[in-house]
Amino acid sequence: MKIGLYFGTFNPIHNGHLIIANYILQYAKLDQVWMVVSPQNPFKQNHSLLNEYHRLFLVQHALEGETKIRAVDIEFGLPKPSYTINTLTYLQEKYPEHEFGVIMGSDSLQNLDRWKNAEVIIKNFPLYIYERQGYPLRDDLDDAMIIDMKAPLLNISSSLIRRMLKEGKSIRYLVPDAVNEEIQKGNYYK
Repeated sequence: MKIGLYFGTFNPIHNGHLIIANYILQYAKLDQVWMVVSPQNPFKQNHSLLNEYHRLFLVQHALEGETKIRAVDIEFGLPKPSYTINTLTYLQEKYPEHEFGVIMGSDSLQNLDRWKNAEVIIKNFPLYIYERQGYPLRDDLDDAMIIDMKAPLLNISSSLIRRMLKEGKSIRYLVPDAVNEEIQKGNYYK
């Protein structure tokens, strides 16, 4: 099975994440997309990070009824911070019958050199890249299997949603209704 791994803190998950996941699932001809909820990104501050289990719960709610896009908590049992190479190695050992690729924005691709064992990722895994405004695709990664997904350019961010919630504004239409309900019920990001 061909599986695209979409890593993220998903703090919170929003419609932009879901549109990208579905688009790449369809156009990269993947069998599944696994949305890997990262407990702790080594490049991000933790101060506004909702508990990992709450974030996983929100992703699961967002994907209710979806069969080809799944919420995955695989990094919860791995050492923190979460390094992509550790997760990829673990998944290859656990599921040798699957072929894994990494879904990332062009902003993450810009910083790929800073990732732990980036050269191993570049040489061994296809990179399904969606464009982020202001971050052109790199063309200097000779060994990389970069697939430019030409995905829709969306300017929705989790930080925008958190700010709107802090300001008491509605996030309707930015997140799935089920996610909005859970955020309101749990009083998250206030």
